[in-house]
Amino acid sequence: MSRILATFAGLLICCGMQAQCHGEKVTLRVMTFNLYHGGVRLGQPLSQSVKAIKAARADIVGIQESHAGSVDNAEQIAERLGWHHFAQGGRTAVISRFPIVGNTPGKWGVHLKLSSGLIVHVFNAHLHYIPYQPYQLAEIPYGDFPFIKTEQEAITWAVRARGAQKDRLLAELRPSLEARIPCFLTGDFNEPSFQDWTKSVAATGRIPLKVEYPATKAIVDAGMLDGYRVGYPDPVKSPGWTWTPTTQPTDPRDRHDRIDFVFSSLKPKSVKSAAVVGEAAKSAEIVLKPWPSDHRAVVVEYEFNAQSSIDP
Repeated sequence: MSRILATFAGLLICCGMQAQCHGEKVTLRVMTFNLYHGGVRLGQPLSQSVKAIKAARADIVGIQESHAGSVDNAEQIAERLGWHHFAQGGRTAVISRFPIVGNTPGKWGVHLKLSSGLIVHVFNAHLHYIPYQPYQLAEIPYGDFPFIKTEQEAITWAVRARGAQKDRLLAELRPSLEARIPCFLTGDFNEPSFQDWTKSVAATGRIPLKVEYPATKAIVDAGMLDGYRVGYPDPVKSPGWTWTPTTQPTDPRDRHDRIDFVFSSLKPKSVKSAAVVGEAAKSAEIVLKPWPSDHRAVVVEYEFNAQSSIDP
């Protein structure tokens, strides 16, 4: 089946796309957005989450914490935008201005048909929130878990928390990668990036030590690129924190970090821009006030040649 998909994708020619297409160039803006209990937990109307997506000029959004109670607010947002909606289960969803024409068996990914007919695969994940290793290392109580001191302890606890989810996600992502179909992955990983917790960042005192966090490492090893880190390769200069805008950066007990991601299987040169979307210019490239979530969002703009992006 993957060979058939690869052949099909390779034959498609880009023209006249709604997201913009110039000749064979496809432009897509992909966003990850944790709504925080359906986007209304902080007392903001759902329209504020709609405004956030519009401010980001997104074409595709992977949503986490989609529900307020039993109500799927991701579906409500899609309706207000005139978009398509796919409920993945587990309070996650993908919404898109493009039709959703299929999905992977476990619903980790959906198949989108762009205006040209080109098929892309979009995956979205919300990995488990506890135990949270930055808090374990900082001795901040968060769930009934021990405090830790070493890189290996952090990796071990991260695998216990999210390893099974990460493996299920990769099992559905890999066939699409092998088929050379353009793939995107959005998500709140509830785990920092191995590209951020480096020796150079630890030397600044911002983090206690280097940690090669396993979830992001596995995604990159599978062939995906972190869009924000392609756009901002220096984690010292550009931390890109998405967690959290609801506590003060001066709070000595908290740890701010980047745990929300947009990945793609495209080449690095395909990343034309990347931005954090949030509450203030000091912490976000795209600002919306008041901000409706306890996570900042991330949007990455890609421009790619439909044919060359999927060739071996």
